[in-house]
Amino acid sequence: MTRVALDAMGGDKAPGEIVRGGVEAAVGLEDVKVILVGVQESIEAELAKYPKDVEKARKAGRLEVVGATEVLEMDDEPARSVRAKKDCSINVAMRLVKAGKADAFVSAGNSGAVSASAIFNLGRIRGVHRPAIAAILPTRRPIRPLLLLDAGANMDCHPDWLVQFAIMGSAYSKAVLKRTKPLVGLLSIGTEDCKGNEMTKETFPLLKEVKGIDFRGNVEGHDIFQGQTDVVVCDGFVGNVVLKTAESLAHAIGYFLKKECFRGLSRILGAILLKGAFKSLKQQLDPDIYGGAPLLGVPGAVILAASSWAGVSKRKSPEKSRRAIRPRSTRMSASTVPQESLALQRKSASWEWP
Repeated sequence: MTRVALDAMGGDKAPGEIVRGGVEAAVGLEDVKVILVGVQESIEAELAKYPKDVEKARKAGRLEVVGATEVLEMDDEPARSVRAKKDCSINVAMRLVKAGKADAFVSAGNSGAVSASAIFNLGRIRGVHRPAIAAILPTRRPIRPLLLLDAGANMDCHPDWLVQFAIMGSAYSKAVLKRTKPLVGLLSIGTEDCKGNEMTKETFPLLKEVKGIDFRGNVEGHDIFQGQTDVVVCDGFVGNVVLKTAESLAHAIGYFLKKECFRGLSRILGAILLKGAFKSLKQQLDPDIYGGAPLLGVPGAVILAASSWAGVSKRKSPEKSRRAIRPRSTRMSASTVPQESLALQRKSASWEWP
């Protein structure tokens, strides 16, 4: 049974929606145990709203509550707060993973704090300087989704960090997304080698030297959804902007379609006939379907979900939830990351490693 430590206090609508989702997972997924971590009184108050489901899950041994006395807020400074609030739900849950009492950690809370806590409590895979958030985006080729990293863990990056993101992203794409030879691109403002800011122009030659990855060169924003690249690397600031813009655009397209389809009887009838097509389109574009993003570079399964997703009222199928939290598919071990590539990358870096 997969044991998932769920940060009950993380997210814009925590603990209510988080506890609700945890209960649904504990009831609907027979091979998953949900460990709700947070302020015990608050969690128990929410659990009291679902007495039958809670009783069923607890009898089956699939639901547990672990108390934490502190809460890390969304506007708290990540590194400082993680050190100061040692008994916050994020730290307590992360320690469960480190102690082997949980197989995975999931949070919709402060992503910077989750990243910092993972580094402080779990450490980093040997050779990795900075973990990165890897977000999966749909493309025009459904069988070839794109992995974008970093999606928000590191706002300011050095070129050698981006090289490591490429190495980890390529390894993840092979192991989880089953790409035999992932194509790696560097996000920039032009495909020419000389295009970009100072960081991307310094990163480009480093990526060309790395063995073990198939670097195709610079890619532009409009290339992301074409399905021609498997891994796109950038700093966390740019990646987070890309991710949230894509999510917003997907919701906007749904809004515009719905608005236009109800303008007149003929359009309503046409929409009814196209219901299957609209449903398929939604499954491809709806960011809520994709759940969370793994944090690559730490020796454990750490999943970050956008805080807005925690308030989604629509239920996901148990199988989709299972795929989202199964740690086997998200763990980046030292054996998964090509150590020779990391070693070459360190030698090619133009500054001193700590």
